[in-house]
Parts: sequence; structure tokens; C-alpha cells
Amino acid sequence: MSTTNLKKFKRKLKKTLDENRYVHTMGVMYTAACLAMRYECDISKAQTAGILHDCAKCIPDDTKVQLCRKYNIHMTDLEKSNPFLLHAKLGAFFAMHKYKVTDKEVISAILNHTTGKPDMSLLDKIIYVADYIEPGREKAPNLSEIRKLAFIDIDRAVYRILDDTLAYLEHSDGDVEPLTRKAYEYYRDYYNNLENHDLNGSADLKSAEHE
Repeated sequence: MSTTNLKKFKRKLKKTLDENRYVHTMGVMYTAACLAMRYECDISKAQTAGILHDCAKCIPDDTKVQLCRKYNIHMTDLEKSNPFLLHAKLGAFFAMHKYKVTDKEVISAILNHTTGKPDMSLLDKIIYVADYIEPGREKAPNLSEIRKLAFIDIDRAVYRILDDTLAYLEHSDGDVEPLTRKAYEYYRDYYNNLENHDLNGSADLKSAEHE
């Protein structure tokens, strides 16, 4: 994606996002670019997904529902009762049809930036993490630690964010999106298996040393 296209996106977004959301969007775009450089991901794709991830965020909730019905975008019961969750699906749709983005990786990153999903691509993870740690964020738990972790081990950063998100929702009696729970379970099992493998490997090494 060229710099010219990013400038066009900025002009459009300034008309559709409120000031705070626009500042957040710029923060996500720049943070995503930094993470892309760290993990050798396509910087242009990271910037594009970052700048468009919330392009449908400021649409009124009742309009979000109407638009999903108009364009045959599937809504879960949870999304119908919490329409703010629909901005990711609508954002992916607008990225394709309003902003003319054709890259499937970029669309996936926009689509999954709120809930996450099992076995995310590198770009999915970059946008998911960038949305959580961008400089304007202040209230999330363990934010300083996760910001450091994001540039050391992005998979573990994803896991920590999912863990903290679920803990917050359960503590506040908030509704948990099933895909978020599935994502958490995927990365939990991934690290449990990794740790068990390391323990078994260490045990095997000790046994071999005593033979």
C-alpha cells in the first residue's frame, strides 16, 4: 500500500471518526509498523490494517445492525445484543468495498482485531497487539509489561492480552465473545504443550546423563 493511499485513508477517516478514535487509529498504525519491523512482517500491510481497523467504529450501534442486515453480514446473538462488537466485521467489509483493499491478510487482521482467533497469522497478531498497547492506551492491566513483551515474544503477548481480557470480562460480568475464549484456549494449550515438552526434554536429558 503506497504512502499516497495512506494519505487518502487519513482524509476519509478524519471525516468519519471522532477525534479520540482518530488519534487512537494513528497510534495503532504506527505501533503496528514498529511491530512489523521487529518481526519482519510487511510494513505496508501492517500500516494499512492499522489505519483501517476501526474505520466502522463510530457508526451508531443501530446503524451497524442495519448495515449488517443490508449487506448480509452474519451477526451472532451476542453481537445483536452488543452491536459495538460489529465494528470489526463492518470494518473489514468497508476496507474491501469503500477503501478498495484486496489483500486477504489485511482484511483478516481487521476482522479479528477485537476478538482474536485461534492460530492467528503474524499480521493478525500484530494488529491485535497494537490495538491493545498503542501509546494512547492507559487503563488496561499489566500494560507496561505487555508493551515490553510485545517486542520480545508476540505470541506470549497475545496470550497475556487474551488472559487479561477474559479475566476483566468475567470479573465485570461482561459477555465473552466465544471466539475470544477459543483463541485463549488455543494459546493456553500451545504454551502448556510447549512447557511440557521442555520439561520432558529436560527429564530425558537428565536420564541420559545418569546412564
